[in-house]
Amino acid sequence: MSYQLKNCFKMFALNSNRQLASEMALLLGCELGKSSVTRFSDGEIQINIEESVRGSDVFLVQSTSYPGNEHIMELLIMIDALKRASAKNINVVIPYYGFARQDRKARSREPITAKLIANLLEKAGATRILTIDLHAPQIQGFFDIPVDQLLGVPILSEYYQYKGLEDIVVVAPNQGGVVRARKMASKLNAPIAFIDIRRPKPDLAEVTNVVGAIEGRNAIIIDGVIDTATTMTLAANALVDAGAKSVYACCTHAILSGHAVSRIKSSPIKELVVTNTIHLPEEKQAGNITSLSVAPLFADAIGRIHNEIAVSPLFE
Repeated sequence: MSYQLKNCFKMFALNSNRQLASEMALLLGCELGKSSVTRFSDGEIQINIEESVRGSDVFLVQSTSYPGNEHIMELLIMIDALKRASAKNINVVIPYYGFARQDRKARSREPITAKLIANLLEKAGATRILTIDLHAPQIQGFFDIPVDQLLGVPILSEYYQYKGLEDIVVVAPNQGGVVRARKMASKLNAPIAFIDIRRPKPDLAEVTNVVGAIEGRNAIIIDGVIDTATTMTLAANALVDAGAKSVYACCTHAILSGHAVSRIKSSPIKELVVTNTIHLPEEKQAGNITSLSVAPLFADAIGRIHNEIAVSPLFE
């Protein structure tokens, strides 16, 4: 869908995922705004906006992926620069919202970093947030400004519809992912299953049970984020042991830290499908990893927001 961009429209990108931002700009028929990110001799970030943004409807693209601390500081400093340059609206497009896994106090004396980042973005001057697949939907409530959360399930589901797999079962790798799995299962007209996984501590998982009919089926594991791939590969092994014909996996945000890629390569997973919310360097682009672009979805949402058209059709 094409949109009329007004003269006040501006789009900028920082360093986390310029390739995705460039795809969005191309689809919208605009150019990325001119800005520079440099460092002082001690490493302190310096940002300069090299064109006027006074009275503009600005869209700023930045994932808070690795290195998260650097990218968050870039984002906050750029928002502050836009505010002080008299931008009318500062719409922050965050394909991957980092620090979101600490969204509640699971134990005593823990921080809630998802709320902290929300506070920082608002205080810096953001007027709207556009993102996709937050770690938990309730994070939207941490903000006092509008938040539009797009969904990755339709993009992933469409890929598997095109692939034409039969005898599918959609699998949630943990109890918290059942809602996401149910959405995909509804689109693929397939049953769901889930894996009961215990987490003794962060980044450590143990499979205790597989719930659902798996034997003889093509299993598709769906998750929001894959970081170390420990949970995903454990789930894949458990599905094979339960009699799955084949195992596929997908997620919206592919962090793939540490030995994640090698784990996936050596696992029973035939193909891992991810989106490009996080830029994957070449060394992480293994042969069995397929990346789908979220640029059309974000470009559609940006066009709707700029032209004051309802974004709700994109959530269906």
